[in-house]
Amino acid sequence: MKTAYNFNAGPCVLPKEAVESTINAIRDFDNTGIGLMEISHRTPGWERTMAETRQLWRDLLNIPDNYEVLFLGGGASTQFFTVAANLLNKKAAYLQTGVWAKKAAKEAKLFGEVAIVASSEDKTYSYIPKGYTIPTDADYFHITTNNTIYGTEIKYDMDCPIMLVADMSSDIMSRPVDVTKYGLIYGGAQKNVGPAGVTFVIVRKDILGKITDRQYMNPLPTMVDYRTHAAEEAKNISMFNTPPVLPIFVMHETLKWLKDTVGGVAEMNKINVKKSNLLYDEIDRNSLFVGTAAKEDRSIMNHCWVMAEGREALQDEFMAFAKERGMVGIKGHRSVGGFRASLYNACPIEAVEALVQCMQDFEKAHK
Repeated sequence: MKTAYNFNAGPCVLPKEAVESTINAIRDFDNTGIGLMEISHRTPGWERTMAETRQLWRDLLNIPDNYEVLFLGGGASTQFFTVAANLLNKKAAYLQTGVWAKKAAKEAKLFGEVAIVASSEDKTYSYIPKGYTIPTDADYFHITTNNTIYGTEIKYDMDCPIMLVADMSSDIMSRPVDVTKYGLIYGGAQKNVGPAGVTFVIVRKDILGKITDRQYMNPLPTMVDYRTHAAEEAKNISMFNTPPVLPIFVMHETLKWLKDTVGGVAEMNKINVKKSNLLYDEIDRNSLFVGTAAKEDRSIMNHCWVMAEGREALQDEFMAFAKERGMVGIKGHRSVGGFRASLYNACPIEAVEALVQCMQDFEKAHK
């Protein structure tokens, strides 16, 4: 069988160890004789798995005790309105760095005033805005740290004069994060920490239940209120209703791999930077290609490039050339065009080396 190199933007490549252990658990979970997808979520084995998964998050990101870690359904898109429902009293501030950031702001407008402090839409979100002012009268400031479609990333934890909220769907666990600088972090799992079907929320406990001035959705519907899912005294943490057991189990195994095999998030970041530099160096060197994102804002997760000026007619040929060599998922998003390679945590450096070699061979064939 020909080797396939998975560069899909999501769902993405997973550690082989996580896939294999999940296959075994689907057949027989925790030596119960019952498969993972058939067990009750109230069995001791599953309650232990949930607790272990939360602890892995705490260990890997040094999450303090005054934060809760939740595993919910609905994807990050559901969090766009859930965040605002729980945190927006009168006004929120948003940094618009891509389609998902724009959609998050749109949902927040259902609950109150939204101030767009800056946007890079004028240049197809090819850079991260700078020099903006965060309004101190806003309830929170929302950022999207990594923009999968456009290949830009905020690679640091900013100092913020108000509560900072971050969608980290596509770069969580790729670098160390100072969780204490954020009131809330959320994201879909299907980039670095598991398959689609579960959403993580890291929330500081003291900010919940503060909606007082808003007439609409006050009190909140039960399932929208984060406090419903953080009820530890009732053993309800993320289990008020039946949780998505399969995606959470894969997350558990993926985080075990990250901690035990890779050595943690700091070590993962070193590997990610090495992989990223390898591909960007080739994009910059190769006469047939050019990157689309501002160099200072380039993502280490999602790498976007197009054919160089005058070489646009070779795009389809390169796509076919790369496909023949096992490159999967490198077609760029329709709003950018060209190519995109997503080098998430479980993407091995051998895959990046194979892609670089493919680009070099294609250049040699068109000298």
